[in-house]
Amino acid sequence: MARPRFLPDNFTLALVTTVLLATFLPCEGQTAVVFGKVTYAAIALLFFLHGAKLSREAVIAGATHWRLHLLVFASTFVLFPVLGFALKPILSPLVTPDLYLGVLFLCTLPSTVQSSIAFTSMARGNVPAAVCSASASSLIGIFLTPLLVSVLVVSHGGGTTSWHSIIDIMVQLLLPFLAGQVARRWIGGWVERNKALLRFVDQGSILLVVYTAFSEAVIQGLWHKTPVVALGGLLVVNGVLLAVALFSTRTAARKLGFDKEDEITIVFCGSKKSLASGVPMANVLFAGHAVGAIVLPLMLFHQVQLMVCAVLAQRYRRRHEEPIAVGQTAS
Repeated sequence: MARPRFLPDNFTLALVTTVLLATFLPCEGQTAVVFGKVTYAAIALLFFLHGAKLSREAVIAGATHWRLHLLVFASTFVLFPVLGFALKPILSPLVTPDLYLGVLFLCTLPSTVQSSIAFTSMARGNVPAAVCSASASSLIGIFLTPLLVSVLVVSHGGGTTSWHSIIDIMVQLLLPFLAGQVARRWIGGWVERNKALLRFVDQGSILLVVYTAFSEAVIQGLWHKTPVVALGGLLVVNGVLLAVALFSTRTAARKLGFDKEDEITIVFCGSKKSLASGVPMANVLFAGHAVGAIVLPLMLFHQVQLMVCAVLAQRYRRRHEEPIAVGQTAS
């Protein structure tokens, strides 16, 4: 039986269930300590498997396309932060101050890896370039996101950024990734054959972090401080950010003369934000704050970008197939 289109995907349902669980059964005390250690290990395992999965040949094949990567990085690490700061007078009244700190944090994050590549492939874009661009964005974000947070977020009253925070992020994310790259020669084939395991670790680690973050936030009174109208406003804020990013990347790609395959890669890699990297980074950078309120904009943006980009990828794919169909008819 086909799944009804109006139903969210399984991961979104799992995220909602996790938030509800944290709302009614938050972990605290020694249980929270245990969950924190398990979550740390799960995130490290996730980035280790990502390192083992990433093909160096694909990276080398896509790395030479420097103009494309430069445009993607400009969208990810320049356009988004500028939008978050410039639109604050217009958008911040729609949400609470803590939620807008989360919006600013969202704007500093790297691009997501899996969905960027998946949508590029679905739309018939330049997949090797997408692999290189999204992966490089994720790695560069380990260094650049804390620096952007120190400028964009800390100056607006949230989070603390120091070399200690950057080192913590490197230890949790970068070192396991590099270890995975080293181990790829031995386990790379096994990881490729067991992609379901990577998906399970990916989604499971995010759910663990969301549960622990929201548990702490609920105990600190997150839902008492967040009116329902602010959640509606957050949806509007995320929609505006995504719409501007999609329009800007598409327009820039066409103005700069990129072909259709490269345009697709630029649009899908330059408009996304990583939930997998963002949630553990928030745990480090906003220790002592209501992390649940910080990651809530990212969780919602993640779902919005998936739904919108799924539709956009199908449109790109149909445009790619139409000339083929016409040519077959003519012959």
